[in-house]
Amino acid sequence: MESIGLPELLIILAIAVLLFGPSKLAGLGKGLGQGIKEFKNALRGDATEG
Repeated sequence: MESIGLPELLIILAIAVLLFGPSKLAGLGKGLGQGIKEFKNALRGDATEG
């Protein structure tokens, strides 16, 4: 199976912008980043940050 290349990613991004709008995508990206950060902290046992 082939991996996804740059042209395919750009098409997916363009469709996502059309469906959700740029401001909604920015909020989703921020939430995803915070979720990943919290997940990594939980794996390390970092309960002090939050």
